[in-house]
Amino acid sequence: MVSVTFRFYEELNDFLPSERRRQAFACDCARAATVKHMIEALGVPHTEVELVLLNGESVDFSRPLHDGDRVAVYPRFEALDIGPLLKVRDHPLRELRFIADAHLGGLASLLRMCGFDTLYDNHYEDRQIAALAAEQRRIVLSRDRELLKRRIVTHGCYLHALKPALQLRELFERLDLAGSARPFSRCLHCNLPLHEVTVEQARPRLPPRIAALYSRFFGCDACQRLYWEGSHWRSMRSLLAPLLDDRPPERGST
Repeated sequence: MVSVTFRFYEELNDFLPSERRRQAFACDCARAATVKHMIEALGVPHTEVELVLLNGESVDFSRPLHDGDRVAVYPRFEALDIGPLLKVRDHPLRELRFIADAHLGGLASLLRMCGFDTLYDNHYEDRQIAALAAEQRRIVLSRDRELLKRRIVTHGCYLHALKPALQLRELFERLDLAGSARPFSRCLHCNLPLHEVTVEQARPRLPPRIAALYSRFFGCDACQRLYWEGSHWRSMRSLLAPLLDDRPPERGST
């Protein structure tokens, strides 16, 4: 066994028992233990970690630990650009795409409403979620630490909030999503981009009252659903308004 000193910062402390939070503590490790192994053994999913300093040097998760090492573990930095220091992941994601576990259906719908490509199926098993995330380079969203600890999951977010609206706010703050959001541009059912539909094309599938009241319609090629700027759109716009900056013209839903 070797003895290593750990210190976790900011919200990573939420994963630790109270006696280890916001302070350095020594921990016995197996001689073959790596940075990733020990961080997760202490309860922190590797997907929550943005920077690891081993004796002051930025290292990746595979670095082995030795007796007397000091490890500082940091979450995502909101205000500082630390890109040149980061070594924990080989390939950053260039496009924000998500996959939500079976307990986050409400959040998945809200993310689609914001225009984010979000896979969700309440029949997905954890192994399927991990495999799809790795294959399609998606960020796993979950409140299950064990899912986020799977080796093939490279990017993920543990949701601390319980209600979908608060989970959405948490994601917007952690991942700075406001600049990438395109509200009401994606089908809430199929997750596919919507396209504009003329009144003439939409009229055969609409109640006469709706056709008379609205002039802009958007459709999904997969499920043939139509969306327009009705009462549901106004309610959802009110929900999203505090999260968003100035946006391009929004596409609404009923």
